[in-house]
Amino acid sequence: MSADAVGGLDVTFLAARTAPGQVRALVELRLGAWGLAGLRDEVTLIASELVTNAVRHTPDRKIRVRFTREARGVLLAVWDSCDAMPARKPAASDVASPDAAALEAGHEAGTGGRGLPIVEALASACGVSPTVPHGKWVWARVAA
Repeated sequence: MSADAVGGLDVTFLAARTAPGQVRALVELRLGAWGLAGLRDEVTLIASELVTNAVRHTPDRKIRVRFTREARGVLLAVWDSCDAMPARKPAASDVASPDAAALEAGHEAGTGGRGLPIVEALASACGVSPTVPHGKWVWARVAA
């Protein structure tokens, strides 16, 4: 089978902690099959961020991942059933001071929410598309 004949992904996952790793592996395999292994670092990091956010906001529910080859790159989209739109956290320079408690086991306050700026920096385009009756697709396009 030629790389051009390899189709995209359209997969449903349980929103569990294992989903980001599963999606990264599938995306990496698909990129290799498409001859786009050079995009691996950027696209797998984007996949991690988008899937992790979906898992965080819809635990134990279903999420959906679509990954398609386009003429000038790839498109990754993640659907979850939460109606809340992604929110950008303040930049590190906006944070008053480091929090030593962040190093303690189980402490998560202030350690998340930086994924959107990462996705925006790596993607050539990204956005959110609400769905009816609920949920949204969060997507990122990466140019080859």
